[in-house]
Amino acid sequence: QVQLVESGGASVQAGGSLRLSCATKYDYTVACMAWFRQIPGKGREGVASMHSDGGTSYADSVKGRFTVSRDNAKKILSLQMNALKAEDTAMYYCAAVLHTRVCTVVPAQYRGAEGYWGQGIQVTVSS
Repeated sequence: QVQLVESGGASVQAGGSLRLSCATKYDYTVACMAWFRQIPGKGREGVASMHSDGGTSYADSVKGRFTVSRDNAKKILSLQMNALKAEDTAMYYCAAVLHTRVCTVVPAQYRGAEGYWGQGIQVTVSS
């Protein structure tokens, strides 16, 4: 069983920065970890992912503004968000897949038997 606990959500002004963290409670290294976001009435959108080997993937909407990083020793996934926009406002979720060779930002990859999700954390960007 994998537990994911997000932290760092807050309300910020447009143009500001925020850093989200996701702590993993699991005895072994998880292959793939990712961030997703969701606004009411919409489906879950992939933001960024990172494999334990360092490979990353980003949604086009956040490229150049968001940076995903991972501390495998501490089992923490982070998301540095810069130049925030009002449209970045959403509930942000951390997700993980135990065993995979390639990480994506497609929600379906994280919904299988080896997929896990955190409870989510709110990020609000005011213009």
